Amino acid sequence: MTQLHISTAFDSGAIEVVSLADHRDIQLKIKPDNASEFAQWFHFRLQGAAGLPVSMRFLNAGSSAYPKGWPDYRVVASYDRQHWFRLPTSFDGQVMTTQLTPVAQSVYFAYFEPYSYERHLDLIGFATESDKVEVEHLGQTLDGRDMTLLRITDEESTTPLAQKKKVWLIARQHPGETMAEWFVEGFLERLLDSDDPFSRVLLGQCVFHVVPNMNPDGAARGNLRTNAAGANLNREWGNPTLERSPEVLLVRQKMQATGVDLFLDAHGDEALPYNFVAGCEGNPGYTPRLEALENAFKQAWISASPDFQDKFGYERDKAGEGNLTLATNWVGQNFDCLSYTIEMPFKDNANLPDEEYGWSGERSKKLGASVLQPILAVLDQLR
Repeated sequence: MTQLHISTAFDSGAIEVVSLADHRDIQLKIKPDNASEFAQWFHFRLQGAAGLPVSMRFLNAGSSAYPKGWPDYRVVASYDRQHWFRLPTSFDGQVMTTQLTPVAQSVYFAYFEPYSYERHLDLIGFATESDKVEVEHLGQTLDGRDMTLLRITDEESTTPLAQKKKVWLIARQHPGETMAEWFVEGFLERLLDSDDPFSRVLLGQCVFHVVPNMNPDGAARGNLRTNAAGANLNREWGNPTLERSPEVLLVRQKMQATGVDLFLDAHGDEALPYNFVAGCEGNPGYTPRLEALENAFKQAWISASPDFQDKFGYERDKAGEGNLTLATNWVGQNFDCLSYTIEMPFKDNANLPDEEYGWSGERSKKLGASVLQPILAVLDQLR
């Protein structure tokens, strides 16, 4: 029998091996982020188990960052890193267990379908091919990676540039929430489709500013929630610094230079098996105008995609109690604009479950494409 081996020496790889002595009881621990105690993300390769009934136990799942994320969750696996499928998975309150009899000597496992840095660069390359896109270098991360902004509009449209709405979309402040960049990929593919009527109208009336990956260091390091310095970027918007959170500082500076009329921040939620949004109702500057915009946006998205809903989500903040260190709240308060956090599941969409794939990268892309319709629906009401 080939000796079992587990490796993580690749982009976003992360796991701790406790025991590989028995393929029927592989013992693992989920690693925390490199400079933080957040522990939830895992991504690793198992070799040498073809034809063997493998059982893997994640011994510390119950003490992870979000233990409520494990009930009804299923591990994802892939042989070719292109096609990911779900595995039978159980959780007893402390240990999470999953099983597979691999059909090949090499198989990958992950918390959710990964979105690699190479694919991120390919996405930038895809966008660069369009004459509607300008690629802008905002600066560098702590590990020296590029912070890249895509500026997208139809320069030949009849709407003067000064009158165009400024729409911002950012993703992966929390790097392990890879569905967020899949969402951006679907959004960009549709926005840059010259045959799509929604795209043509929006590019004529808007300037889009898109940051596909807010946290490339955390993504490469295999972190769930933080950057190289251990900063949770979605708690840094009140006072970002070059030393701790340059990613937020650079993007915030650009926002202040361009203005914002609509802001979307794509995320993933560990526990809730639904797609939903969270708004700015707790901000001191929240008004009936913003509430009406939020409601119109949600209703238009419900019409555009059965994968989106508004029944399940986070508890609404009380008036004046919004956390202004969060991107959505900070942007909404400072630009008096429609500002939403988009949440997608790590598990599945309970309203439209998929036994084989659960919620996936492809479904995230479809949802990203669908958001063009609610954007267009509220466009004339933004200012």
